[in-house]
Order: sequence, then structure tokens, then C-alpha cells
Amino acid sequence: MVTGGPSGAEDAATDRPEFDAWVAARGPALLRLAHLLAGDAADAEDVVQDALSRALPRWDRIVRADDVDAYVRRMVVNAHTSWWRRFRRRESPSAYVDGGEVVAGPGDGPGHDERQRLWAACRALPEAQRTAVVLRYYEQLEYDEIAALTGVREGTVRSRVSRGIAVLRTELGDGRGGDDE
Repeated sequence: MVTGGPSGAEDAATDRPEFDAWVAARGPALLRLAHLLAGDAADAEDVVQDALSRALPRWDRIVRADDVDAYVRRMVVNAHTSWWRRFRRRESPSAYVDGGEVVAGPGDGPGHDERQRLWAACRALPEAQRTAVVLRYYEQLEYDEIAALTGVREGTVRSRVSRGIAVLRTELGDGRGGDDE
């Protein structure tokens, strides 16, 4: 840390302990969200780091928001969207989808293979659908919250979630039929 610099640097240093404590408490949840959105642990770390590096200089303003968690979650979603746009210009999405990583789950019990299948199916979803499904079912957000978070209409969110779930049901098969959750 630089000491004796301009007063702006000292102000940032003053805000840092509160920021550090918040990141220590909420960072793992942000990382899990980013992992589900990005489909890869290393990319998730980059997304969260990008979002948090943008949050730190604005922290004094962010902590005054009605819901700090929602504000920073939006920053993570936006950082992921920006990352995905940059990534899509560089590489083929099919190379990205076939990575084979699995979100860590408790133990290797009977549900382990099912989690692997579900994770692979989620990673194969188009980006917008995967984002909507993750925010709806993992983050348990309502459609209007997802719309506000992603900057699209609520009807678009509903359509993305519906189509994503339909693809997952088809992909996972197993005679699941039309049962909802």
C-alpha cells in the first residue's frame, strides 16, 4: 500500500477494510455465481476480479445503495457479459463449452453423475439462456429482478428461462416429462 500519496489514495485506503471484510464474506458466493455464468473456474475468477476492481474505487457510493449485494451481483453479471463479448470475438464457443469442468458439490455420492450431466447441459446452453437460468434457479431471483439485472424485458427473461429449461429437459431426458421442479 502506498502511504504519503495524494489524499485520494489515503481515502481509498480508509475505505479498504470495510471493502475487504465485505469481499471476505460475500466473495465466495460471487465466485460461485461467476463460475456458473462463465462455466469455468479461471474465467470466473477473472470476472469477479474485474467486478471487484471496479467496485473498490466506488465503494463509498456502493455501500449507500439499498442492496449492496444486488449492486455488486449486477457488476459481476455485467463483467461477465463484457468478458463474454470479448471472448466471443476471439474464440469459438464450441471450444469453450467442451471444457468438462464440474461445479464442486458435496461428496461423490449417487447424485454426483447427475450433477455432472446437469452441469454439462447447462454449459451447452446459449449464454443468455444460461445466465437467465442460473439467476432464476441458482440465485433464486424473480423474473423482474433478472430483467433489471440483465437489462432486458421481463418477457425476454421468461422466454430465456423457459427455453433453457426445455433444452435441459430434452438434454437430460430420463422421462422427466413436464413436471416442474
